[in-house]
Amino acid sequence: MVEQQRQRIEQEMTKMINDLDVGFLRKMQADMHRCAANCCENKEASLERVQRCVEKCSVKINWAQSYVQTELEQLQNKLQRCIMDCNDDVRVKLGPNPSEADVEKFTTVFENCAKGCVDKQIDYMPLLLKKIKAELVKGQSETGS
Repeated sequence: MVEQQRQRIEQEMTKMINDLDVGFLRKMQADMHRCAANCCENKEASLERVQRCVEKCSVKINWAQSYVQTELEQLQNKLQRCIMDCNDDVRVKLGPNPSEADVEKFTTVFENCAKGCVDKQIDYMPLLLKKIKAELVKGQSETGS
């Protein structure tokens, strides 16, 4: 059951990442590469000036990728904390010398708790996706896209 929950959250995260990639990040990468190519076309510019130009082209995509990564890490951290709480609760209830029946019972309790953690994060993901998209749009307009 734990493996099933891991797969569920991975699938949902993959969908979210793909949505962000197709909807925002690829266009930003393409814009960055076109910008950098234009920098390199300038035969009059010094090496340093071309380098600064190319670096400036990558600011938006670097910010966006870092922002998305941070948000996804926070989501994963929330999930891990929730599952650790489930584990801690079960350990306390299990006691020092559990019977086989207690181990089975509390394994089910843990799995149900962990499933609840996964469900909660999956339910939160559409809101997170909306928030990330809004920040990416805002970030693009603030940096002059």
